[in-house]
Amino acid sequence: MKQLDSDWLTKGLIDFEYKKYLLLGYLKSVRHDFNNHKLYPQLSELYGHYKSLVSIKNNKQFLKQSFPKEIAATDHDKVEFLYKELIGDDKLMQEIEDILSFAIPAFEKELNEGREIYEDVEQSLQIEPIGLEPLYTDAGYILLNQPPDKATHVYQYDITIFHHADEKYRGIHTKKIDTFNQTINNTVNSMKLGLIRKYPELPNPATYLIQTKIGYPEKETVMPVAQLALVRYLSTKTL
Repeated sequence: MKQLDSDWLTKGLIDFEYKKYLLLGYLKSVRHDFNNHKLYPQLSELYGHYKSLVSIKNNKQFLKQSFPKEIAATDHDKVEFLYKELIGDDKLMQEIEDILSFAIPAFEKELNEGREIYEDVEQSLQIEPIGLEPLYTDAGYILLNQPPDKATHVYQYDITIFHHADEKYRGIHTKKIDTFNQTINNTVNSMKLGLIRKYPELPNPATYLIQTKIGYPEKETVMPVAQLALVRYLSTKTL
């Protein structure tokens, strides 16, 4: 995936055609990945760039602080730099306005494409607890399967709760630890028993089978969506 610097708007040459060239190259890379149904990290990075541009457009002070500055003079007594701000250049400001007017709709278009893929995966997911659900569900296992594929990928998960202002958020960390093939003799229930024997530090783990028939890439698409879906699923259990 092609990268786009977080400060691409004000970094280097500020010229509409040049920035358009940079942006179109980046979005072409994103579109290629979306066409191959690969969502992450592309979707989150795309949203970050879009949110930054909207903030710049709506916040003139933020725009002012984003500009590079050139040294105009030095006060040796106070050992501080006095800067000549480039933002006073009307031509430069017009270039920025033109870039923003082109870039924001371009980002919105690709974000909509990514959201459609995300929604397709999210709507196809089915979450089912394996065995009895324990009282403690902030750590356990995800069994990820995409029928008709028999492979079931096992992830250990841990949910952390953190606070921001007056809000409480849940984050999830996962680690792939095994892969099993489902058979008549190797069901998801027997997989859970095998995990308990192999990892005794979790003697009664919360274990969830997450399935989707959509057949998208596991690492870049299905698993990231499944993680967030499980967090929401568990949040409704604790309400």
